[in-house]
Amino acid sequence: MDTEQIEHDPADVSTEDDTVARPARAVPAVLGRLAVVVLVLAAAVGGIWTTSAVTRPDRTETTTEIPDLDNAAAQVEPGSAAPVNATIEGTPAAQTQPQQQPQQQQQSGGGDLLSQWAAKVADVTGIPARALVAYGNAELEMRATQPKCRLSWATLAGIGRVESNHGQYGGAVLQANGLPSKAIVGVPLDGSPGIKAIGDSDGGRFDGDPTYDRAVGPMQFLPSTWARYGGGYNPQQIDAAALAAAKYLCVGGRDMASANGWWSGILSYNNSVDYAQKVFGLADAYAKAAQVVKVS
Repeated sequence: MDTEQIEHDPADVSTEDDTVARPARAVPAVLGRLAVVVLVLAAAVGGIWTTSAVTRPDRTETTTEIPDLDNAAAQVEPGSAAPVNATIEGTPAAQTQPQQQPQQQQQSGGGDLLSQWAAKVADVTGIPARALVAYGNAELEMRATQPKCRLSWATLAGIGRVESNHGQYGGAVLQANGLPSKAIVGVPLDGSPGIKAIGDSDGGRFDGDPTYDRAVGPMQFLPSTWARYGGGYNPQQIDAAALAAAKYLCVGGRDMASANGWWSGILSYNNSVDYAQKVFGLADAYAKAAQVVKVS
């Protein structure tokens, strides 16, 4: 059954809210997304940070590709468990500001421990190493700034897989600079069956649509929420998007390693039990696969 997507603001999210959402609607997860996220790209720890000026994408045709159709919903009840909470091997050198890296270092992934970890985890999970750098960097940032959140890179990877296939939605290729080879833009939120109507909030700056808002980037943000919290960075850039998602999931002192906290966070990202069960299955599988990885 089709249901409407509802945008959530972090200020409205209760860490004790265990309400079960309506069943998921059968439309692309990348269509309207409700990730209201706080993005402050400061005190970032390690990884390859690359930012880019926001470019206005061309208006896109509605696509019928659904990134999460191949992912099975885990048979676990909301609030009853949390995925395995894998942590990152090694600690890369700290960086205090996002910065451009030399092209050669971008292509090689750099010599830091996070990049070495990402390359090995990519082999056992199938996640692009460049995406893993972003997810891992976001975990390390939250570990440094909000240690009680206990967010795992694997949860971010589960969301990234469902939302955009790790920045590869619609045939895009995730590049060394963290940008997809073409902008990832969802369908117009025009009030069609199962889709909430959201009028344009950005003059088409982020989504190329001057009439309706569309979800944008690898982690699928509404332009209005990105403009509020994005700090001028590009929502298409996976480092910025992953850290923004992490900050949203950790809002209000939420513990993402607890059962109640994990489900509360994911259901606030997308108020659908089926969606959360798919993220659970992916995050759990990614974390278990990565347990064999060691970085020396």
